[in-house]
Amino acid sequence: MAASEAQPVAATAGPINGIVWLASYPKSGNTWTRTFLHNLFGLMEGKDDEHDINQINEFTTWDLAAARYEPHLGKAPVDATREEIAAVRPLIQAEIAGQTDGLALVKTHHALMMDRGHPTLNFSVTSGAVYLVRNPLDIAISYAHHMNTDIDNTIDHMASKGLETAVTERSVYEVYGSWSEHVASWTTKPHRAICILRYEDMLERPQAAFAALARHLLLQPTAAQLNEAIARSSFDKLKAQEEANGFREKPDLAKSFFREGRSGQWEEKLTRRQVREIVKAHGKQMDRFGYLTKDIRHLAR
Repeated sequence: MAASEAQPVAATAGPINGIVWLASYPKSGNTWTRTFLHNLFGLMEGKDDEHDINQINEFTTWDLAAARYEPHLGKAPVDATREEIAAVRPLIQAEIAGQTDGLALVKTHHALMMDRGHPTLNFSVTSGAVYLVRNPLDIAISYAHHMNTDIDNTIDHMASKGLETAVTERSVYEVYGSWSEHVASWTTKPHRAICILRYEDMLERPQAAFAALARHLLLQPTAAQLNEAIARSSFDKLKAQEEANGFREKPDLAKSFFREGRSGQWEEKLTRRQVREIVKAHGKQMDRFGYLTKDIRHLAR
């Protein structure tokens, strides 16, 4: 489903409230999208300055914070089983929805699937979603830098079916699956309340892509507000903010969070063998989103 085909959140039945998920596999533009929305909200409220990336949770949140889970578990999540955490997750998401007047924008890297008998996302409190998809050839490079590991390890990581993250003192685990499992879980069955955006379209045709996002969220910015929000959320702006003040969401081992922010870098960084491995693991989903071009098919032989 292309961004232009996505139906707005208003198409869902019932009142306009609950959670709208800002969903993606890691390193697919989630932080960029949240920054755009924060800048757009600020402009529509009459604020003059670009939004501080370290205040990125002003209008969006996440459902992984360990502090949310501990009261329900009766212990720290690091001392709980994954079965216990999975059972509590729908309650946490219901609390987030209940504590928000109107729509709650919640970041997630969860695949859309069942986890130990419980859904990763609580549909009873969900109004819609935005799903971001990016070429896995480029993700492999960006994710390797993000995790401070090599590209081959990252390629294996992205191909690992059923993959889950760790439980830490700060957060509970997320269910990723492989890149293909993640993308398929969100996009195989098109739904009018899910707006699907390609990272590459956000780069190449930002006005059309971000306008589709705004419409999906029932926002009505002026053309000037939309263009200014896009400009304030540019990669150069975000990188400059991180260099000046740091970024709280940067992993400890990563040198920086905002690195290059472009598509097609795989052509310079990946070997033919690495391209072949990624296409072998993810070719079906790549083809669905226009990533399996004739040139890539040739390289992957």
